[in-house]
Amino acid sequence: MYGENKYGIIAYSENGVLSEEIEKRVPDLMKYLPKYYYTSNVMKNVQNVNAIELGKYHYKLDDISEQLLIETATWGLDHWEKEYGLETNKLLSYEERREIIKAKKRGRGTTTIEMIKNTAEAFSGGEVNVIPHNDKYYFTVHFIGVKGIPRNMQAFKDMLETIKPSHLNYDFAYTYNTYGDIRDNNCNYGKLQGYKHEEIRTTDDIKKGMKF
Repeated sequence: MYGENKYGIIAYSENGVLSEEIEKRVPDLMKYLPKYYYTSNVMKNVQNVNAIELGKYHYKLDDISEQLLIETATWGLDHWEKEYGLETNKLLSYEERREIIKAKKRGRGTTTIEMIKNTAEAFSGGEVNVIPHNDKYYFTVHFIGVKGIPRNMQAFKDMLETIKPSHLNYDFAYTYNTYGDIRDNNCNYGKLQGYKHEEIRTTDDIKKGMKF
C-alpha cells in the first residue's frame, strides 16, 4: 500500500459495476519492481493504470465465468432462456428466472411422473410428491417441503402446461401447520394473537417453538 489508497486508486465504476468489485481484483504491481521505483510518482501512476486495467480484466473474466452456470448467471440468463425456448421477463428477479430455466432443463424429454416431480421441486425449492389418478386422467402435485403456496406458481403452471401430456389435467395440494402441530409443540394459543392466521399456518417457527 502506498498512501491511503493502493497507488492512488479512486472510486471507479463501469456500467454500474461497484468500484470495490474491480478494486478487490487490482494486483499490487509495485511489489514486482525494484525498491528504488517506490519513490517515483511517475512509476506509481503507470503501475496504477496498469493495475486498474488488470482488475477490470479479471472482473470481466469472473463475470463471464458466472454466466456459464444457471445458479450464478445474471445478464447471461437471456442466453439460457433463448437456449430453452423461454420468454425473457425482466420483471422477474434473477432467482425467479433461474427457477424457470432449471425447471425447463429438468423438463426436457419424455414426460414422466419423475420429471414433473423434479420440475415442481426446482420451482418450490422443497420436496414434492406427484400422485397419479390414472383412472380419472389427472394427477395431483403435492408440495411437501414448503408450507403454503410456493412463490412463482403462475410460472410453474405455465411450465407444467408445456411438459405434461395434453390429455391429463392436474390439481395442487399444499402443506400447512395444523392445530396438532401447535399443540404438540407446547404453544400457548393465547400467545398466538400476535400472529396473523396465514403466518400461523405457514411458519416454520411451529417446529422450532414459536417466537413470542
